[in-house]
Amino acid sequence: AAANTGVYLDLGCGYGPIACVLATQAPRAEVWAVDVNSRARELAAENAATLGLAGRVRVAAPDDVPADVVFDEIWSNPPTHVGKAELHVLLERWLPRLAPGGDAWLVINRHLGGDSLHTWLVAGGWEVERVASQKGFRVLRVTRKTG
Repeated sequence: AAANTGVYLDLGCGYGPIACVLATQAPRAEVWAVDVNSRARELAAENAATLGLAGRVRVAAPDDVPADVVFDEIWSNPPTHVGKAELHVLLERWLPRLAPGGDAWLVINRHLGGDSLHTWLVAGGWEVERVASQKGFRVLRVTRKTG
């Protein structure tokens, strides 16, 4: 997490490891942990509680995040297995909720469409920087185009 404060989103949080690390690293931040899977949300809430983070990690289903919440950072290892169309719908829903100057950090398997996702994001008007590439995974930093 770049700052100590702000509102962060762990999109597709699973059992919550990223959300819990963000909340630990940025003690004054509000962290939303969002997943469609109710069992994953249960586990994420349990893990946050175990670590004493229950007050700052807000575990929610996608439709339970208030529409006016804007995120300073979005972190996601998006579910590429859902297919390209579903993945695009997911990102089209959440990326526009980035605050001006905010960053989205996407970890994506190159063999599951990492490079085509990069191309699609750029075509959609986003700035995309490949900040890391290791063991077949890409880390993409996605920001709004300015100007």
